[in-house]
Amino acid sequence: MHSLSSVVFCLSIHNNPYICFSKNLLTFNALTLYYFYMKEISTILWMAAIWMIGLMPVRAAAGVPGRDLQSEKGETVICRGVETHTSGPMLQMGQVAPDFHAVNAKMEEVSLSDFKGKKVILNIFPSLDTPTCALSVRQFNVRAAGLENTVVLCISMDLPFAQSRFCSTEGLDNVIPLSVFRSRDFVAHYGLQLADGPLEGLMARAVIVVDESGKVSYTQLVENISHEPDYEAALKAAQ
Repeated sequence: MHSLSSVVFCLSIHNNPYICFSKNLLTFNALTLYYFYMKEISTILWMAAIWMIGLMPVRAAAGVPGRDLQSEKGETVICRGVETHTSGPMLQMGQVAPDFHAVNAKMEEVSLSDFKGKKVILNIFPSLDTPTCALSVRQFNVRAAGLENTVVLCISMDLPFAQSRFCSTEGLDNVIPLSVFRSRDFVAHYGLQLADGPLEGLMARAVIVVDESGKVSYTQLVENISHEPDYEAALKAAQ
C-alpha cells in the first residue's frame, strides 16, 4: 500500500511554475500561485510599454506632443539638384562653439579647445575628392596665410590618410586638415551631417568662425553644396 505522499504528479500550464497533485489530496502551493500571477502581470506590463514606445512616432506625426520629426531634419540645402537635410540646426552667432574631437593627419586626436585664445575658421565640406571641396582648401590656404593669431581647420569625413596625401601633394601648409570620421560629438553638436540625399552621411558645406573667447562670430551654410563658400566674408570676420 502506497503512502499518501508516495505518488506525485506535476502539471505544467503554459510553461509556468508547476501545480502539484498528490494521489489522495490536492496540494496547492500559495507561493507558486503568487509567482504565477506576478509573472503574467509582468508580461502584460512589458507588452504595454513596448506598444507605447511604438506609438510615439505616430503621435508626433499626428501633431500629438512627442518627437518633433520636422526639427530633426535640420537645415535644407541642395545636393546634386536634390533637396537635402542636415542632421540639426546651424550654430547661431554669439553662441559658444561646442568643443569637439577630430583626428589629424598623424592620427592624433585634436579638439577645438586646443586652439583656445586663437581665432578659428572651420572650413567644413563633404570630401576632398570633389573639385569644390579641394578648391576651398586651396583658397583658404592662400587667403588665410596673412591672418594673425588665426588657424584654419578643414573638416570632412575623409580619412586622415587621404587628407594628409592631398595636403602634401598640393603643398598646403597654412591649413590643418581634420577628419571627423569617428567624431560623434562634432556630428551631434554641429548638426552638419547630411541626413539624406545623394551624399548622406557626409558633411554639408559650411564655414564657421570662432573668436578668441570661443564664441561663434560668423556662420555660413552654403545653400548649394556645389558652390564655394564666401571666403571674403569669413576672412573679414576673422580679422
